[in-house]
Amino acid sequence: MSLKIHIDDSAPPYEQVRAQISEQARSGALPVGYRLPTVRGLAESLGLAVNTVAKAYRALESDGVIETRGRNGTVVAAAGPAAVREAASAAQTYAERAHRLGLGEEDALAAVRDALRAAYGDR
Repeated sequence: MSLKIHIDDSAPPYEQVRAQISEQARSGALPVGYRLPTVRGLAESLGLAVNTVAKAYRALESDGVIETRGRNGTVVAAAGPAAVREAASAAQTYAERAHRLGLGEEDALAAVRDALRAAYGDR
């Protein structure tokens, strides 16, 4: 990953970081799953304040460009429409809840099929 911060640029440094990482992820220069440097590490290498890089990372995560995986670090997220990502998140939440309730896979899938039929109508 290669980032350059231009002090004389009208865009604030956090926006420059956000835009460059976003562009590199979009272009494929940063592949899906690429592990980004820590906030502190990137701030040190760019000569920026930690809060500046943290603000850029928060914006990138909000945009769905990156995702934080706890102790596994921050990685480039899979690209896709926001609706698909939101549906995947909802499905994950449902699967975890169905498991906690003790439902088997077939019962959980049957509940989803019933809900989809109700939402979309019998087709």
